[in-house]
Amino acid sequence: QVQLDESGGRLAQAGDSLRLSCVTSGYTLPNVMGWFRQAPGKVREFVAAISWSGGSYYADSVKGRFAISRDFSRSTVYLQLNDLKPEDTAVYYCAAGSAPATTANEYDYWGQGTQVTVSS
Repeated sequence: QVQLDESGGRLAQAGDSLRLSCVTSGYTLPNVMGWFRQAPGKVREFVAAISWSGGSYYADSVKGRFAISRDFSRSTVYLQLNDLKPEDTAVYYCAAGSAPATTANEYDYWGQGTQVTVSS
């Protein structure tokens, strides 16, 4: 079975940095890997995505602060979160798809999520 496993979420202070990891199993990394986040009572929103060639895409809210990358040898995609803000608090989900996309329904596989909490 295809499986995505996120890790790295934790409680952090505003201005801190952390890195989330998503390990994939069952297949070689697909063309596109994405990160989404969902805060309580809110819709799941796009954060970042990366293609097999290394091209990256970011939501305006995180552009310049977050960075997505992937390591094919480790079958892992990362999300570096810098200069964290309280509004970044959410469950962060890793997703896999076949083409660049910013909507959740365009992705085929999802992880269980990892909680990131940012305090003032």
